[in-house]
Amino acid sequence: MAVSYKSLGLVNTIEMFKKAVKGGYAIPAYNFNNMEQIQAIIQACSETASPVILQVSSGARKYANQTLLQYMAQGAVEYAKELGKGKNVPITLHLDHGDTFDLCVSCVESGFSSVMIDGSHHPYDENVALTKKVVEYAHGYDVTVEGELGVLAGVEDDVKAEAHTYTQPDEVEDFVKKTGVDSLAISIGTSHGAYKFKPGQKAEIRLDILREIEKRIPGFPIVLHGSSSVPQDLIKKIDRFGGKMSDAIGISEAQLREAAKSAVCKINIDSDGRLAMTAAIREVLYTKPAEFDPRKYLGPARDSLKELYKHKNINVLGSAGHAFD
Repeated sequence: MAVSYKSLGLVNTIEMFKKAVKGGYAIPAYNFNNMEQIQAIIQACSETASPVILQVSSGARKYANQTLLQYMAQGAVEYAKELGKGKNVPITLHLDHGDTFDLCVSCVESGFSSVMIDGSHHPYDENVALTKKVVEYAHGYDVTVEGELGVLAGVEDDVKAEAHTYTQPDEVEDFVKKTGVDSLAISIGTSHGAYKFKPGQKAEIRLDILREIEKRIPGFPIVLHGSSSVPQDLIKKIDRFGGKMSDAIGISEAQLREAAKSAVCKINIDSDGRLAMTAAIREVLYTKPAEFDPRKYLGPARDSLKELYKHKNINVLGSAGHAFD
């Protein structure tokens, strides 16, 4: 029996994106796999009054179990109400990088309010056909759908690509019209994972492609994946406490803020959160080698993640203060 996302207290992305495009900010889309991550996300977004998209990859769904995820999302809504004293920030539960029609169906039926169908690895016509099929199904449940054109380089969970294939501006209008998607993920130089660029390589995204796409589909919700900035203070901390990540490089926060002022209304951030938690955990285990209580290192990891995401909402995405617009 299908579970309606509305019964869980979730919302789809329609109104979120309309307000974000109009207001010149982007909704944070934060991935989670466990309780500490979802606690940090809800705390950060409640404290900054930011709407939020909770993202679940296919890998996270396997790791955490789909039934537990459903109740974690419902619990996140109730937790946000508790923090907001009865008034919770808008929360969407979104499938990140769904690669099959069956996976999208399963997520819709288990309470997701938004799904992504990533057919970007298929030839164009196959991508269109697959995306349209998912849209027709999901819209029957009032669930919003994100499609993708172009391929991002990098590795994150089950998503792997050796090189970028930039989104072609002359394809976007046709794709949106034929598929009926509610938002479109594009490839303009962002990458999955923490190693987005080689040492010495200029870390830059193609804002010129973004502007051309905006001209083709004015006001249409655009999504950026692989948008972690890989803060170098976190990299240094990880290395200082026994890690080895000195070559990790990310996307400029200034460029992301510029993109968020445009039709980019959803920005995905995952690797930065992993780095924040890893740095905090490494510090505890390195400085207190006798510690064995998971709460004593997962608690600081959660707190570090919350502070990072508060910073993102306020200074990078511009979403802070817009939860109740």
